[in-house]
Amino acid sequence: MSRVCISRSIRILQRKTTPSQWSQNMKFTSRSQPMNTIILFVPQQEAWVVERFGKFDRVLNPGLNFILPIVDKIKYVQSLKEVASEVPEQAAVTSDNVTLGLDGVLYTKVFDPYKCSYNVENAEFAIKKLAQTTMRSEIGKITLDTVFREREVLNVNIVDAINKASEPWGISCLRYEIRDMTLPHRIQEAMQMQVEAERKKRASILESEGIREAEINVAEGKKKAKILNSEAFKIEQINIANGEAEAIRAMAEAKARAVSQVSEAISKQNGMNAVAYSIAEQYVDAFGKLAKTNNTVILPANSGDVGGMVAQAMTVYKNLASMDQLKTEQASIPVRPTENIKSGPEE
Repeated sequence: MSRVCISRSIRILQRKTTPSQWSQNMKFTSRSQPMNTIILFVPQQEAWVVERFGKFDRVLNPGLNFILPIVDKIKYVQSLKEVASEVPEQAAVTSDNVTLGLDGVLYTKVFDPYKCSYNVENAEFAIKKLAQTTMRSEIGKITLDTVFREREVLNVNIVDAINKASEPWGISCLRYEIRDMTLPHRIQEAMQMQVEAERKKRASILESEGIREAEINVAEGKKKAKILNSEAFKIEQINIANGEAEAIRAMAEAKARAVSQVSEAISKQNGMNAVAYSIAEQYVDAFGKLAKTNNTVILPANSGDVGGMVAQAMTVYKNLASMDQLKTEQASIPVRPTENIKSGPEE
């Protein structure tokens, strides 16, 4: 029972000496150290630095720990959690002489409680000032346009520079984020004008590209229309030529049939009389059309003698028919081969 009472009294004493607000308010270290109660319970994610006779002895890890009374003393209490610290706003000048107002958030963590306790007096103050000076140095290396385009690269460079400087302090910078960026009023107006000019430029380019595309489409449409018209005209001419050829062929076939019918009619009885009648009729018809289509008229000497004209036409026809018949008879006579006569010596 006595042991249980002693352990309860130790816990109550630790709660009184280490309130809950103590761990929340402190950043890296705390000046209100817990009392030496011989038996100590170190919270998770904390490291207690113990000194013996004013000299560093050891670091108490989370859990149950025992220390000697009077000779041992808890000098520093370090939080091993990740801590977010606000970096106050400051002025920085870019390489193109533009003044910016910048503030940010710094995320740090203690990785070595011994270095954080003995190598730096005020770790929080030191890391904030280091972040401010590093940010001014990195901003001075780049132009204003680069700050907007490469903010992520700027954050990485600041973290690398802080880690190189804070390594002896036992503090690691996990990341740095630029929160707000304030520009002079004139610079803001100039940037706004630049944005408007860029948008007008893009609008003009898009409009010109639209006009160009429209003209190209119109030209291509006219080209295709001309091609289609020429192809249509070509097909039309081919169709007309085919039609004329078919018409000529049909007329020739009709004339051939008419001639064959006329020849058959002539070979019949009274066929010559019909031919004479037809010639006389055509003669009268042609004589009636004289002087209607031309001013120059050529008349035969005996234009009034219709019978003579018919007799003359029949005489021409008979001569042609007799010549045709003679050619047909000559073609039908077979040709006899000539005999070869050999001359021999007289006996």
